[in-house]
Amino acid sequence: MDYKLEVMVLPVADVDRSKAFYEQLGFHTDVDTQPNENFRIVQLTPPGSACSIIVGKGLTTAPPGSAQATTLVVGDIETARAELVERGVDVSDFFHFGPEGQEPGLHPDREDYGSFVAFGDPDGNNWLVQERPGG
Repeated sequence: MDYKLEVMVLPVADVDRSKAFYEQLGFHTDVDTQPNENFRIVQLTPPGSACSIIVGKGLTTAPPGSAQATTLVVGDIETARAELVERGVDVSDFFHFGPEGQEPGLHPDREDYGSFVAFGDPDGNNWLVQERPGG
């Protein structure tokens, strides 16, 4: 049996602000529906991803900004970081994990899943972007 992750709910305070932020990142808006004033779903999909995110109203009791370390995987971390900067995102410098924990710079051997950058959305939900060159 395959178990495929299809969607994750991100807790946000302002749905329109979040939708605009993720569209700025290049996420595609799949659905934006509000059947009543207390419930709204906006589903957005990152470029090339089979998994989407949902931001909305009336979806979760989790506090806005409480999603941490949600991870995107890219084939080229340098290009991905440059694209995020170009899109106006406040993104971290490159980092990797070594014997002393988190260390600055790209992974010395550029190992799969070894190099990272991070950014946050307007509510403080934290994202990691991780490099897998063959991915």
